[in-house]
Amino acid sequence: MSAPDDTPVGAERSIGQLFASATAEMSALVHDEIALAKAQLKQDVKRGVLSGGAFSAAGVVLLFSLPMLDFALAYGFRAWTGWNMGICFLLAFATNVLLAALLALIGVVFAKKAKKGKGPQKVAASVKETAGVLQNAKPHPRAPQTENRAELESVLSDTSAKAVARSSS
Repeated sequence: MSAPDDTPVGAERSIGQLFASATAEMSALVHDEIALAKAQLKQDVKRGVLSGGAFSAAGVVLLFSLPMLDFALAYGFRAWTGWNMGICFLLAFATNVLLAALLALIGVVFAKKAKKGKGPQKVAASVKETAGVLQNAKPHPRAPQTENRAELESVLSDTSAKAVARSSS
């Protein structure tokens, strides 16, 4: 077994190595969160485009189909029911309005899904949580500050002897 930077587990790593490892992991975390935000934003944009397309289709159908469909439907209703031609034209128009309403309803459903997409908000909350955890992290306690170099060397030799004894057991 080894640590992420291929050092054996249980081996003592220097502060520089620990800092480099933590920096690399933080960088990877930030890059992954940015990629997640991009993917979620892309999905929200796709839903918005689908919604706009459905609204556009509803408008196009209503605009271009009214003259032809109205005549065809009105004459069809007249042949089927024998009603007055004015009533048949009103019935044909009502059919077109119902079709446009159905397409608009589909557009509203996709618009609500796009609006509910909270991809970037989730990532922002995750970044804030990560920053909060890192702010609460306490640094490793340092050796006491001494003015005398001999005292400092004796403290260092004692701690290195303890580290060697710990790692060998």
